[in-house]
Amino acid sequence: MSAHVLNARRLLCPLPVIRTQDKVKTLQTGDVLTVECTDPGVMQDIPAWCRINGHQVLETRADDGEYVIVLEVV
Repeated sequence: MSAHVLNARRLLCPLPVIRTQDKVKTLQTGDVLTVECTDPGVMQDIPAWCRINGHQVLETRADDGEYVIVLEVV
């Protein structure tokens, strides 16, 4: 397992989800990806994408205009 970070700041829907999808394609099962965003829509969009594609959301947090989703590639 390895940890990765995706900077999706200043991107608007649907680009954070598309960039997350593209990054996940390069990862191995068990890898953890932290997606850092400024678009509040990702708090619903990326977890929904994870459910559809079978990945696990480990954590979501929002702090002062920054939104972070941590997911595990399954």
